[in-house]
Amino acid sequence: MNELARIVEALLFLSAEPLGVTELAGAAEVSEGEVVEALARLREHYAEGFRGVVLREVAGGFALATDPVAERAARRLLARPRTPPLTQAQAECLAAVAYLQPVSRPEIARIRGVASESAVGTLLERGLIEESGRSRFGAILYRTTALFEKLFGLAGLDSLPDPARFDPSPEEEGELRDRLLRAGDARSAG
Repeated sequence: MNELARIVEALLFLSAEPLGVTELAGAAEVSEGEVVEALARLREHYAEGFRGVVLREVAGGFALATDPVAERAARRLLARPRTPPLTQAQAECLAAVAYLQPVSRPEIARIRGVASESAVGTLLERGLIEESGRSRFGAILYRTTALFEKLFGLAGLDSLPDPARFDPSPEEEGELRDRLLRAGDARSAG
């Protein structure tokens, strides 16, 4: 497979919609004839039968699709319910747990200034956080899970962005924490 065929393959891979010869030629800065030739090479490459992907001509363009042999498995995989994105409340709770773990729900609520039961419950259900013991006052402590690290592409918790980048000095870090706690207290009082 030559370089242009690899470029066309990459463009088809990146596109959610079928791409026409004219679009492919414009993106690759080559003639339409060269794209037609590259598509022929791709078709031959996929026809060798060692791939789970085929080149299809659909809707006036070209697209990469799964080989029909994988259709049943693909339907089973894609039939799984999709997890909705995190809400702002869930993201705030997750950030608090990630940076302060182990941390209790009352501590999270104090930082956020609002109740956090629902958000913490959802994070538990999704497997992003887990119980990690109890505080000296009996509150459940939470920590992040390996699934959290996997979904956020972290090699470990030490891969979290360093808060010092945003607030470099220890004095400023303490001041920021106090401001957040005061803001949370004011939010819960109002």
